Amino acid sequence: MVNHLSLDVERFWFQAVIAGDQVAIEDVLGSSDNAWNVSDAEPVEEVLQRYRANAERADGIIATRSLHAAPAWWPDFFGFWRLHSLREIVLHVVTETATHAGHLDTARELIDGKLHLVLTE
Repeated sequence: MVNHLSLDVERFWFQAVIAGDQVAIEDVLGSSDNAWNVSDAEPVEEVLQRYRANAERADGIIATRSLHAAPAWWPDFFGFWRLHSLREIVLHVVTETATHAGHLDTARELIDGKLHLVLTE
C-alpha cells in the first residue's frame, strides 16, 4: 500500500501530472512495474524512504504553484475524466490517501482483533 501511495499517487499526480516531469511521465507510460507488488527482498525501510522522498518532492512542487494551476500533463488512459487544477488534484490525493489509511486500519483490526487503536501509557 505504501509503495502504491509513493509511486501511483505522490509521484504520478505531482511529478508527472502537475510538474510534467518527463522522467516521471516515462515511468508512468513505460513501466510494467506494479506498484502494488514489492519484492520480499526489498527492505521495508527502502519502501518507506521512497514514499518520504516522493512526498517531499510533491510538497516542493505544490509550494511553487498556485492552487489554480492546470496540470502540465494529462494521461490519455483516463478517457474523458479529468481534474482541472492543483487544488482538485490535492483533494483527490488526500482522499485517496485517507481511503488507503482506512484500508490499513481495517487490516490491522483483522490482525489484532481490536476495533479501535488503543494507546497505552
